[in-house]
Amino acid sequence: MASDLPGEFALIARHFRPLAGPGALDLQDDAAVLAPPAGRELVLTADAMVAGVHFLPDDPPDLVGRKLLRVNLSDLAAKGATPLGYLMTVSTPRDTPEGWFVGFAAGLADDQRAYGISLLGGDTTSTPGPITLSLTAIGHVARGQAVHRAGASAGDGIWVTGTIGDGALGLAVRRGRLADASGHLLSRYRLPQPRVGLPIAGVASAGMDVSDGLVQDLGHICRAGNVGAEIEAGLVPLSEQARAAGPEWLATCLTGGDDYELLLAVPPAREAALQGQAKIADIAVTRIGQFVAGTPRVIVHGADGSPMTLAAGGWSHF
Repeated sequence: MASDLPGEFALIARHFRPLAGPGALDLQDDAAVLAPPAGRELVLTADAMVAGVHFLPDDPPDLVGRKLLRVNLSDLAAKGATPLGYLMTVSTPRDTPEGWFVGFAAGLADDQRAYGISLLGGDTTSTPGPITLSLTAIGHVARGQAVHRAGASAGDGIWVTGTIGDGALGLAVRRGRLADASGHLLSRYRLPQPRVGLPIAGVASAGMDVSDGLVQDLGHICRAGNVGAEIEAGLVPLSEQARAAGPEWLATCLTGGDDYELLLAVPPAREAALQGQAKIADIAVTRIGQFVAGTPRVIVHGADGSPMTLAAGGWSHF
């Protein structure tokens, strides 16, 4: 794990070397050495998180570390991949307190144990701006079995895992716009649950995770497969806490980001297999609509059957 700061090697030794796994060369080299298991292909994904954009500056550092890892694990899960290791870049202001690094590394250690993954290397730098984090997760999948965005066909069912909208509502809670007596919504925003362990390879014809909003991400699958999509708002699974927020928050649930649930296209003949695998993995799955022939667009039907008008499709990174 390279460094450009005086004393940074000591910081790496204190906080990040204990996270290193096989192939990391004890974080004392400029690269890691990694071989995928026999007969498997590597799957790589990267995400960045910036203070004030993806997390709030006073969020607990252990949860920041865990969220950074989990959003990448969610991308691996959407490919049907098994986690293997990760590379990480940490850019912090020079006055970042030692306690922040202690908490950040502790959160990563907790989730490394939970998901069977370890640090391979990366970089540490200083920045005059906010804390900026980037993580590249590496997984593996059987050759030719990775699930792609492209591949959905007319007639495929549209399925999601878990519940939708909790992450966006949790951000509203964090900003003081919504009450959350149970703490469930805020927890879902701060600590997503990547659906690692649900074997979707050979079951889903296409898929991705819901990070930028259900409607927007479904649109990505439509464009990649040149198909349309129709979903029923009443079928979209909402948590008890999201329903309690009231119908005025439904559009936020459909278009808000930070769910990190899986969004899958599943042919009718494989839907029973998905349900069986989900039961074994103890992950809820719900069919919310189907893909249709025609223009690549998403139509959301309301309670009366008419198309809903949504002000925005989802989160934009720019």
